[in-house]
Amino acid sequence: MFNELQSGFLESHRVGRLATAEAAGQPHVVPVCYAVEKGNVYITIDEKPKTGQPLKRIRNIEENPAVALVVDRYDENWEWLGWVMVRGAADILEDGTEHDRAQEILRDRYQQLRDMSLRSLPVIAIRVAQVTSWGNLEPGA
Repeated sequence: MFNELQSGFLESHRVGRLATAEAAGQPHVVPVCYAVEKGNVYITIDEKPKTGQPLKRIRNIEENPAVALVVDRYDENWEWLGWVMVRGAADILEDGTEHDRAQEILRDRYQQLRDMSLRSLPVIAIRVAQVTSWGNLEPGA
């Protein structure tokens, strides 16, 4: 699904922007931490203080599973600009083997998640259908 440059770019960057939309199409974009494995992108909900209701991104996915994730690099030297956009349908994983594995790879990638109690928190699984990229994806650019 990802070519070598896209995979390397996603691995070397730490934050992306997740775009969701409610059933009526109202967009919602938030920065997220992510991990990629076997053609899926995983995003866990962490322990940050939340309101009593599910997050807007979760509610949107329940209404409309079409999502996009953009990971980008900006630099004043525009020869270094690049981005990867992933589109697909998202599932909300509440538990199970895939849920637990996703949280494991996210904990491995982000030290901040290691001390959090994530087991009861949902994971967003993006089933990648399309990958688009542009610009300089070379490492170290």
